[in-house]
Amino acid sequence: MPVCRSSSEPGRGSRGEEGGCRIPELLAPAGNLEKLVTAVHYGADAVYLGGRKLSLRARAGNFDSRELARGLAHAHDHGVRVYVTVNVFARNQDLEGLARYLCFLRDTGVDGLIVADPGILRIVKQTVPELAVHLSTQANVTNREAVRFWGEQGVRRVNLARELGLEEIRQIRSSTDLELEVFVHGALCISYSGRCLLSTYFTGRDANQGDCAHPCRYAYRLVEEKRPGQYFPVEEDERGTYIFNARDLCLLGQLPLLVDAGVDSVKIEGRMKSVGYVGSVVRIYRAALDWIAAQAAAGTPPARCTLPESFAREMNKVGTRGQTENFFSGPPSSADMLYDTMRTSQPWGPVGIILATDPPLVDVRNVLQTGDRIEYLGHDIEPVSCVVSSMRREDGTRVDRANPGNRVVIETVPRLAEAEIHAILRKELSNS
Repeated sequence: MPVCRSSSEPGRGSRGEEGGCRIPELLAPAGNLEKLVTAVHYGADAVYLGGRKLSLRARAGNFDSRELARGLAHAHDHGVRVYVTVNVFARNQDLEGLARYLCFLRDTGVDGLIVADPGILRIVKQTVPELAVHLSTQANVTNREAVRFWGEQGVRRVNLARELGLEEIRQIRSSTDLELEVFVHGALCISYSGRCLLSTYFTGRDANQGDCAHPCRYAYRLVEEKRPGQYFPVEEDERGTYIFNARDLCLLGQLPLLVDAGVDSVKIEGRMKSVGYVGSVVRIYRAALDWIAAQAAAGTPPARCTLPESFAREMNKVGTRGQTENFFSGPPSSADMLYDTMRTSQPWGPVGIILATDPPLVDVRNVLQTGDRIEYLGHDIEPVSCVVSSMRREDGTRVDRANPGNRVVIETVPRLAEAEIHAILRKELSNS
């Protein structure tokens, strides 16, 4: 009978027991302290975040030294690991003060560094050799020999290129004992492994320095040099002109096969996404991994598991670009692109974060009114539905409407008896 264990247990990085399975680490984005706390609440095994420099998400909230210390303390108190991104493609000036910054990260107690640039890796190994190094997807590792090469440079974990399919992942897994990490969810860059110069040319913001303006989401028209001011549509077919705009990656339905393939970590993109997005997605993948573990413990190998429909139903309430499995089963096609719009409408959205319980004190994120039907997102895959029967401010004043930024105490029918601090409430925004 298969026996699953969490990748956070001793032995992470090996292939696991003969005939058994290992549940991979769930690695979540933490663009700021609030998102870190939310990811931890919903069951992340590890989070990744950036400091105020050398991170490929320069416009995320990111962490100063005080916030990093607070985030580390919170994560470690809950048994969650913290990896810090140092993954820009460095210019000479970026190397100034790097050794000092690396020593600060080591002394603060981070669990590992995410690196893409060979020069930065060299300085890491010279300065803080005791810190685990994870290779960023920006290094575009697509084959077993590249994995071996990076292992020889002292890398412990490789985040494989998003352009790989399942069989390629299996082949690499069979050839190495290095930890393998795979992106399973989030926005896709149209450029190979995220190496893009469009943003630099159009706006002066360098994607390879963490400052991408996301020009792949723009709508484009064609101009002929002798006909200035005449704009012609650029169309692959009748659907429109967003020719670089990929749907978001979603490998939720393929999670059992990734577990069976022996990957060590499944990663969610989204340091610049909202706290509602981060919490909702982490919640779904945590529940899915736990479901797979339970099935394996009962004797069903992961490769024979099919997630119940409730998981897909929940995922369809998150995100605004649709879903694609990218290269997982073969090269993507036109069906994996959004040609007619930058994003699709999403009728569901977070309406509040619970700050205190019994009764719930809510930090409101979208308009909330008495009579609204809302859903409480607990740790189970099925949300708890209830109706807001009354609201009052913290001073006791009754209100019928709360706006984003307000804090209100709510009563619901049925009562949210099991509500937890940091949990998310959502509703259909079309009802606002």
